[in-house]
Formats: sequence, C-alpha cells, structure tokens
Amino acid sequence: MDHQPLRGQKALVTGANSGIGAGIARALGAAGAAVVVNYVSRPEDAARVADDIMANGVDALAIRADVSREAEVEAMFAETEAAWGGIDILVNNAGLQRDAAFPEMTLEQWNTVLGVNLTGMFLCARAAARAMIRRGIRPEVSRAAGKIICVSSVHEVIPWAGHVNYAASKGGVGMFMKSLAQELAPHRIRVNSVAPGAIMTPINREAWQTPEALAALLRLIPSGRIGLPEDIGKVVAFLASDDADYIHGQTIYVDGGMTLYPEFAHGG
Repeated sequence: MDHQPLRGQKALVTGANSGIGAGIARALGAAGAAVVVNYVSRPEDAARVADDIMANGVDALAIRADVSREAEVEAMFAETEAAWGGIDILVNNAGLQRDAAFPEMTLEQWNTVLGVNLTGMFLCARAAARAMIRRGIRPEVSRAAGKIICVSSVHEVIPWAGHVNYAASKGGVGMFMKSLAQELAPHRIRVNSVAPGAIMTPINREAWQTPEALAALLRLIPSGRIGLPEDIGKVVAFLASDDADYIHGQTIYVDGGMTLYPEFAHGG
C-alpha cells in the first residue's frame, strides 16, 4: 500500500494552526502533500504546524488570511499560485462559534459565524475552483482536476439549542457542498464533506476538560471516547486521494456514533 498517496500534490487547509485544521494539515503532509497552513492569529502555531509538515520531506507555507474577507482570500490564492503553480486539494476547515441564547444573540454573533463558516467556504472554494478548472486534469498527479473537502459538523443534521448560528452555518455547508459537487462534476473536481462529532480541540475545551463534563459528553458518544484531530485528518487524507475517486457529493460523519441519537438506545 502506498504510504504517501498524495505525493506531488499541493494542498491548502484553512484554519490550520490548531485543532482539527492542524490535524488535517499534518495528515496531508504525512500522506506526501505540500501544505499551505492558513491562519488568522497565532502565527507561531502556524509555523509549528508547517515545521511538522516539512519533517515529512515536503514543502509547507504558513499564510495569514481571514477567509471571510474576499481580498485576503484572493491574495492567499495568488501567493500560493506564485509559489507552487496552484493547488490540487482545498480543505475548507476554518470555523468558529459565537454562542448565545437565541433571544440574546446579536447580529454581530450571527454574521461572524456565517461569515467564516459559510461565506469563507464560498470564497475559498470559488478561488480553488477557478484555478482547478483553468489547470485541468494532470493524470500524473491525480485522476481528478481537484479535490475540495469541507469540514462540516454533526450539527449539519443535529439541532443545537444555544448555538443557532453555528448549526445554521453547518446546515448550509451541507447543501453548499452537494450543490457544488453537482456543478463541478463535469470539470472532474470532486467535492465532499467530513462532519466531525466531539473532537478534543481548543474550541470545545469546556466540554471535556473536567471529569464531570467529559462523563456528560461521553453519554452522547456510543463509541465511548472523544475524538482526536488525527481521526479527522486520516479521513480527509483518504478523501483527497485517488482511492476515493468515486466518492462525490458525500458527507462522511466521523463522530463515534453521535448521529445515532444515543439517547434512544435505552427505551425511547
């Protein structure tokens, strides 16, 4: 089995300086891809992830861009094109939460979450699609002209009180990805999503950092463990590879069974 199935390919991962994004960037690097580590804050963390990737003998670039801002996204893609001639893989990972009870939720909290989690995916995917269509298929690199992978959430399908903005953004990601997959298929650009469940990252620290919180969380996870960033990274690396060439327009839930509505396992 080829341990570096992405050798010779170039990837860009948004929000890649921590958490799930860092796990994905490292997994793509381990699979042989050169990786742009996008970040918006903490450049030292992005540099550390880039160093880890370069330890695999592949290239890495840390590029700052706020994915919710069109000019910054376009500049990041232009810089990548100048350095590498373009990318083969886009991982739309950047995401954030601004939680609030709905009657107290501000327009700014709503717009910030939709701006990064959904508009950010639009801006990055549009830049990637334009370049991938222009470059076309290069059979020596991949059977596809490009791969776009969106990082969604179990909240694409599970409602989440107290997080209406986040859940709405992820529901939007589901139909964004499928519609994009339908439209880009003739160009041989594959589009899929990975939907993580509970993963141990800084964004959800309060959900797992005390024994009580972890016990409550584990009641929602049939597998009985919280996920790790590498659980997501391995699936993304597979979806980006030619082994997944016939997978298109799908959301792969990587959630330890959280979408099985475990509260119905007893009685119901």
